[in-house]
Amino acid sequence: MAGEANEDVKAMSFEQALDALEKIVVDLERGDVALDQSIRIYERGEALKAHCDRLLKAAEDKVEKIRLSRDGKAVGTEPLDGE
Repeated sequence: MAGEANEDVKAMSFEQALDALEKIVVDLERGDVALDQSIRIYERGEALKAHCDRLLKAAEDKVEKIRLSRDGKAVGTEPLDGE
């Protein structure tokens, strides 16, 4: 049930998902949301957080640092973590 309701999350960009997550936090902190609705939006928040985590991990995997030769010229790239 919750998984089906959150299928649209997979199509969101990082920025869209983060904006939606921030709105959920504001709504929950306000404290005037009914319990059943709080549970639904909390579950959506969990889906949004997981999606943001996946997108961040994918971005981190793409980040590379430039290797320099002794004279300071770029000679290639390597993973940011050195692996």
